[in-house]
Amino acid sequence: MSEQIINISLPVKENILISLKKSKAEFACDILYLSALSYYQKRKLSLGKAAELAGLDKIDFIRKVQEEEAIFDYTEGEIDEIFSDANKICLR
Repeated sequence: MSEQIINISLPVKENILISLKKSKAEFACDILYLSALSYYQKRKLSLGKAAELAGLDKIDFIRKVQEEEAIFDYTEGEIDEIFSDANKICLR
């Protein structure tokens, strides 16, 4: 069973995109990533779901978070999940 994708439209003044030096597509990707990050930090989304919202796999999401030096208070279970996923990728 495939999941349905819905489109959400947000009004943004053009001068915001100009100030950010972003295209509509780049801005949309940023909004998705920042939303995913926020929901993950607030523990509203799991690591996997946050990565999915951002359009990334778990490892790429973690790498992007590290690059931006976002701070997380991981639980032991979340750390185990991260290392488990990392091991799966390394063994490919």
